[in-house]
Amino acid sequence: MSFIEEIKRRRTFGIVSHPDAGKTTLTEKLLLFGGAIQEAGAVKSNKIKKGATSDFMEIERQRGISVATSVLAFEYKGIKINILDTPGHKDFAEDTFRTLTAVDSVIVVIDVAKGVEEQTEKLVKVCRMRNIPIIVFINKLDREGKDAFDLLDEVEQKLGLKVSPLSFPIGMGYDFKGIYNLWEKNVNLFTEESKTDIADTIEISNLQDKKLNTLIGDTAANTLREELELVEGIYPKFDKNEYLEGQLQPVFFGSALNNFGVRELLDCFINIAPVPRAKQSEERLVEPAENKFTGFVFKIHANMDPNHRDRLAFIKIVSGTFKRNTPYLHVRLGKKLKFSSPNAFFAEKKQIVDVSYPGDIVGLHDTGNFKIGDTLTEGEKINYKGIPSFSPEHFRYINNADPLKSKQLYKGIDQLMDEGVAQLFTLEMNGRKVIGTVGALQYEVIQYRLEHEYGAKCTYENLNVHKACWVETEDETTEEFKAFKRVKQRFLAKDKQGQMVFLADSAFSLQMTQQKYPSITFHYTSEFH
Repeated sequence: MSFIEEIKRRRTFGIVSHPDAGKTTLTEKLLLFGGAIQEAGAVKSNKIKKGATSDFMEIERQRGISVATSVLAFEYKGIKINILDTPGHKDFAEDTFRTLTAVDSVIVVIDVAKGVEEQTEKLVKVCRMRNIPIIVFINKLDREGKDAFDLLDEVEQKLGLKVSPLSFPIGMGYDFKGIYNLWEKNVNLFTEESKTDIADTIEISNLQDKKLNTLIGDTAANTLREELELVEGIYPKFDKNEYLEGQLQPVFFGSALNNFGVRELLDCFINIAPVPRAKQSEERLVEPAENKFTGFVFKIHANMDPNHRDRLAFIKIVSGTFKRNTPYLHVRLGKKLKFSSPNAFFAEKKQIVDVSYPGDIVGLHDTGNFKIGDTLTEGEKINYKGIPSFSPEHFRYINNADPLKSKQLYKGIDQLMDEGVAQLFTLEMNGRKVIGTVGALQYEVIQYRLEHEYGAKCTYENLNVHKACWVETEDETTEEFKAFKRVKQRFLAKDKQGQMVFLADSAFSLQMTQQKYPSITFHYTSEFH
């Protein structure tokens, strides 16, 4: 298969939603339809210790939430699909924002009973800023929930999307009888058996066909005809180009837990979803079909295999082919590295790959060379943009609870910070370590992982910080800058990259500092240099 054909058969997308909308279940069912797994883990029931295929950290299994983005790849009808399952919980939003830099399109999952929730709004906003094509999947139709039209209105109003339904429910909740697929013009009936098997579809291209009445009864058939007439009257017809430009969003209905509506979603997805797209670097726009390899690190994960202390850097390939055992330039360090065992993923199962193409995600074993946002190329010096560190919202001192294990503690903190789980600041005045996170749950995750993966124990102490701001000045020798450093010494720290950070204790003090030292700029993300 030629290089261009390999690019064209790849689809890389992320699944995003509010916690509990059924994102991990949908990921599993997509794998099930792709023949990648034989049976689905009962995600919800903690009695069955199977756990969902994509949740591979112990703490995720215990909590039943996904805290790290996992990468899964499978083949379906000749198309190579790469899924990035992201955490829904808002405390891990930063991981999700970074993942969105590595996807070409997104599926947004919405719970039929809860409708559009706050976390979904935030994530969709990020997708829209980047014009990422979005497909909406309204899940859990077998439960009592909102009316289909109300849900579509809510998606339009709250998320600011322009929707075009490509499937429509026949009844809802207890009356749920199935789905009419507008994309393929057929009916998929929901029966008790279809919970375990993959349901058959019945071709009905003409809605007036009496066969519809026989299948679902007169009342349901008439209601469906009326509703579909409304759908065609109100919503724009699906247009692939508008979808690819991020201007129109197709909507599917289904119940992932019951294998329902998932195949329709997948079949349509492989037809309409974008192939790997060009990506903007600071220097120029890079096209996937270029011959020379480029890629960037969007995630680092330590200890994927608890038996071996290993760190994997996840790289999204943007252009060219990535080959095993070939030296590539690490742009930030300015040195050549080669990788003898690049991995492709299937949750925690990994396999070594010889060649990877644009759109693919590859895991590289890392001994500490990589940071999030690093670029690898065949020699050209380019830097991909858009992978920021956000200003944390929670701050705590971290203390060593076991003096004999201080080496393990520092190694653990160091590696977890490289993963982007949280940010580490070292106070200039006394060298104390402060951990800043976007959400409070991350402190538990850090404590848990330090103990279980590194054998180190830590305790926390509260610290009153309102905001961490990265400090930028044209000239460090000015009297103003020296005065700032002297007066604010107690509030100054260095981040892991050695950049100066001002830890403001209140909004008022930040405002006063900005007024008093006008030549200094304070940034809320680290990506200004």
